[in-house]
Amino acid sequence: MNRQTADLYRALWAQVSADSITRWLKEMIAIPSENPMADAARPGHREQEIGEYYLEQMRQLGLTVGSREAAPGRPNVFGTRAGSKDHPSLMLCGHLDTVPTEGYDEPYAPHERDGRIYGRGSCDMKAGLACYLEVARLLQDADVTLSGSLMLCGVADEEWQMIGSREIGRNGPFADQCIIGEPSNLAVCPAHKGQYGFFIRTFGKAVHSSIPEQGENAIERMARVVNALSDYNEELATRDPHPLCGHGTYSPGVIRGGDLASAVPDFCELEIDRRILPSDVAEDVRKDIAQRLEPLKQQDPGFRYELSDPSWDIPANDLSVEAPVVQSLLNASTELSGQSETAQSFPGATDAPNLKTPAVVCGPGALAQAHSLNEFVEIEQCVRATRMYLRAVVDLLA
Repeated sequence: MNRQTADLYRALWAQVSADSITRWLKEMIAIPSENPMADAARPGHREQEIGEYYLEQMRQLGLTVGSREAAPGRPNVFGTRAGSKDHPSLMLCGHLDTVPTEGYDEPYAPHERDGRIYGRGSCDMKAGLACYLEVARLLQDADVTLSGSLMLCGVADEEWQMIGSREIGRNGPFADQCIIGEPSNLAVCPAHKGQYGFFIRTFGKAVHSSIPEQGENAIERMARVVNALSDYNEELATRDPHPLCGHGTYSPGVIRGGDLASAVPDFCELEIDRRILPSDVAEDVRKDIAQRLEPLKQQDPGFRYELSDPSWDIPANDLSVEAPVVQSLLNASTELSGQSETAQSFPGATDAPNLKTPAVVCGPGALAQAHSLNEFVEIEQCVRATRMYLRAVVDLLA
């Protein structure tokens, strides 16, 4: 950072307003944007209303705006502050949807207490979206002319099948680098594991439960499957780790079988979750499972299993720690914390790999609060996040 850009950064840094960030955040929390998951999109269970709000806020901040539906009532929204040159470009990206609110007392009544903002979506991830607006406000108020272009992007459906980011990955816009403000406690996370899931199905022969010896119990066969996979994590831990993500993992998640207790079940299915490394290949994961299940046929000549198509297929993310956006965020974090900061892996899966733009995850809030029934974000973290994003904008685009 030369003297001119350092002066610009210090001037913008000093003007970050907690009041404007919290105002935007409270207004967005008050707009229901629950992901409908597998149901049809409808008011209160979609992204359209908050997408319209975000478009208007970006428009008022001088950005050139646009939107495109990933599905009916479920838009991706965009705002651009064009630079004097085509490149470099930086995208600040976040999802518009939240998880459902069943059991949450007054989720859309945002309130402030003890330096925190409470409400559904406060940390996951409307706080990040509010910080992006504050960055745009600061640039507009200071009438900053950027060399490169800054894009703000609000994405639909991160909490379910990620149709929003997949649509952007097909149709753009694309940027040279991207920040995704998922709640990382401001850790700089250029990598994360992917999520690959599918169903294992076992089959049997249904008879009355009073004569079980004449049937074939699909649940008992599934029990053998569970047992055959019981030490799979131990095997994964012996493989070469990723420098940030560590080892892949396996978890049996959902099991279903049988219709009533008085019948021997002829069908059972187990949905598994496999967290994959950037180097993992989906077909190799399926081979891993099959190699553990094939020997069960020798123990039981009637044993038959089936592996479904993927129920989850979210790629891993892997951006170099040396990428300029990562280094800028690390430098900003070190400056703000007063201690050396290092890159980390983000625990969950995100939109990052779908965008087809090199992306790093870094945002206010903690995953411990995301999806909880008492969600909150620290206001001071929002201020710090905004200053980190400003540093990246100045470093990369000024």
